[in-house]
Amino acid sequence: QVQLVESGGGLVQAGGSLRLSCAASGRTYRRAMGWFRQAPGKEREFVSAISWSGFTTLYADSVKGRFTMSRDNAKNTVYLQMNSLKTEDTAVYYCAAKENRYASSRADEYIYWGQGTQVTVSS
Repeated sequence: QVQLVESGGGLVQAGGSLRLSCAASGRTYRRAMGWFRQAPGKEREFVSAISWSGFTTLYADSVKGRFTMSRDNAKNTVYLQMNSLKTEDTAVYYCAAKENRYASSRADEYIYWGQGTQVTVSS
C-alpha cells in the first residue's frame, strides 16, 4: 500500500512559477511516479513521469520545456517544477505511483493516486 500527498498548489499569475511536491509513504521502493491533471469539464491528462532511478523523465508536449519533474528517493518525494505557467495549465494536479520502476504516460498503469492539489493560473 502507498499513500500519496500532494502540496504546493495555489493561485499564480500567467508567466509565474509553482513547485508541486508529492510525499509518498508505505511501500514506495522501486516505483515510477507520474503527475496528471484534470481541468473542469475535461478528462484527466498526462503531465509528466519519472522512473525509479530518475534517469528517465517523460513530458506531455504541452508542458515540455516549461515543467521539470524530479525525485528524491531518500525523502520519498517527487516534485514538479512548473515555470512559465499559462492559463490553460489550470487544473487539479494528481500524483500517482506505478507498480514498477518504469516511467509511463498511461494513467491505467498507475495504481496509487493522491487526492490532488489545485493549480489556478490567472491572466
